[in-house]
Amino acid sequence: MANIRNLDPSASPLDYYGSELRRLREEAKLSQDQLGDILFCTGSLVGQVETAKKVPTRQFSERLDAALMTGGLFSRLIGLVLKSQLPNWFQPYAEMEAKATYISTYQAQLVYGLLQTPDYARAVLGVEHPERLDEQVAARMERQRILKRENPPVMCVILDEAVLYREIGAAEVMRGQLDHLLSFRDHPWVQVQVLPFGVGQHAGMTGSFNLLRFDDDPDVFYAESYDAGHMTANPQVIRERSVGYARLQASALSREGSAALIARVMEERYGHQPGPDVA
Repeated sequence: MANIRNLDPSASPLDYYGSELRRLREEAKLSQDQLGDILFCTGSLVGQVETAKKVPTRQFSERLDAALMTGGLFSRLIGLVLKSQLPNWFQPYAEMEAKATYISTYQAQLVYGLLQTPDYARAVLGVEHPERLDEQVAARMERQRILKRENPPVMCVILDEAVLYREIGAAEVMRGQLDHLLSFRDHPWVQVQVLPFGVGQHAGMTGSFNLLRFDDDPDVFYAESYDAGHMTANPQVIRERSVGYARLQASALSREGSAALIARVMEERYGHQPGPDVA
């Protein structure tokens, strides 16, 4: 039976997406099952998306555009839909992040979201929001699309050495995550550095923070607590944190030294270990 539910298209990007899908499917005189066959999915999934009970993927959206010949409508909408799945308090930062031309971040506990693998992100996000895990992971991966655009931001990432040793998910997940970090070793616009334990006290002792720079707007400082984000363009804060970040960069290992440490931890701590029955 077709999944029928009246939607208010203005309620959310997801509701608008679902209402447009239903409208265009009905104009094409296709049932949910028929469209599902074309998209290589079930009619039930089509119905769930139409009723805003399921968040579509980018792949689903691209296939939908091809099937209904929409001129890329759903591929354009999916970005808004996935962004709406981010926590409300985080969305303003995500919007600024997407516009930044220069991103500097110090991370004390976790890999920065723009460099997380899907498995690592799933392990992190699953701690407190297992009921919306697929949507949250998809939204985080959508943020990473800014690194693949024609003019990506310059991004400097400093990770505390503790990030490499904190096992998120499982050893296999960590190995994949550290390998992903190593893939940026020669990236022209992304620099990854590790702040080693030997540094002792440092300018990032108060916790993780980000600095965003723009072509035509003031710089922005961002930090977050348990359930809120703090963003400011206060010149004095920007001045102090910029100096603090420069000191962190000076204390961190070089790009090459950082890659060597990441590779060593990946092999020594998360390498493939023989099972108990292997001699």
